[in-house]
Amino acid sequence: MSTETDDWAETTLSSLLAKGHRDSGARRAVVELLGGQQCCVTAQEIFDQLRSNGRRVGIASVYRTLEQLSRDGYVQRIDIGGGTSRFEPIHADGEHHHHLVCDDCGKVEAFADDELERALRKVEGRTGYSVAGHDVVLRGACDECAAAG
Repeated sequence: MSTETDDWAETTLSSLLAKGHRDSGARRAVVELLGGQQCCVTAQEIFDQLRSNGRRVGIASVYRTLEQLSRDGYVQRIDIGGGTSRFEPIHADGEHHHHLVCDDCGKVEAFADDELERALRKVEGRTGYSVAGHDVVLRGACDECAAAG
């Protein structure tokens, strides 16, 4: 794991302990796996990765952990359509990205854009809203699907 991954996972686990949550193996496994992801993942993807790594974690434990982490502000729940939520860590430094979703094959890719962030801050200033967070999801066709169509 990278230092940033280690930091997010360890900070999250320490904070949960300080809040009185027990140190369960399932919770630790989910947090550590989330910390190593480059983009948002579904509960099923987390479950499948943990199982393929030999971790004996139940799908219900994955869902419970994600609900708790979302409720406590450690992960962001992202709705990209199709009725399935995706999850990714919320970093204390505010670093984040947005998502491109292919309507044909379902591929999800991360993107960051400084100009988009500046535009969103301008909207916040013009409207008077105190925006706590945001996520932008752009839908369309990926390069491969667009070329095939």
